[in-house]
Amino acid sequence: MKLLVAALASELSAFPEELEGFDRLVTGPGKLQATYALTRALDAKTYDEIVVVGTAGAIDPGLEATVHEIGTAFQHDVTDLDGVAGQHVSLPARVSTGRDGVLIATGDHFVEDAEVTAVIRPSGAALVDMETYAYIWVAEQFGVPIRVFRAVSDQAEDGALTDWREAVARCSVQLRDFIRSEYGV
Repeated sequence: MKLLVAALASELSAFPEELEGFDRLVTGPGKLQATYALTRALDAKTYDEIVVVGTAGAIDPGLEATVHEIGTAFQHDVTDLDGVAGQHVSLPARVSTGRDGVLIATGDHFVEDAEVTAVIRPSGAALVDMETYAYIWVAEQFGVPIRVFRAVSDQAEDGALTDWREAVARCSVQLRDFIRSEYGV
C-alpha cells in the first residue's frame, strides 16, 4: 500500500476519494503540520512508498508550468549558529528523495515577493514550497521511499497568492493525470 499525501484538500480536488492501492493523507500547510501528520500516519501503518503531490511556486523563470519530480530539498528560512542561510543547527542542510529531480526550497511562509525570490534564486532551487523538506525528512526517519511531485502554480513573486488560488484546480488536474500515467491508477 502507498500513501498519497498533499498539504491541502484542494490539491487533491481532481483525485477520486478512493484510489486503488493508496491511502490518502492531507497534512495541512507548513513544515510543522506536515511533520506531525506524516509521522502519525507512519506510526500507525507501514507503507511501501509515500507519494506527495501538490503545488509550488517557480523561482526559475524558465521552468515549464507542468509537474516536476523533486530530487532534493532544503530549508530557505533557517540559519545555523554562524548565520549561514539554509543551514539548520541540527537538521541536515539538504534531504533527498534518492531520485533525479529538481531542487526545491522549503519554508514556512508562502513566497509571493520578488525580493524574497531573488534571495532564494542563487541557491539553485527551481521551486519553492512549504512542506517538501519535512515530508522527505520524515520519510527518511521511517526508512520509507518517497517521491514528490509538484505542479507549478505561480511565479512566487508579486501577486502569487492570487495566481495560486486560481491555479490550484488546474494543478490538481495535472497532478492527477501525472499520477495516472506514472502509477496506472
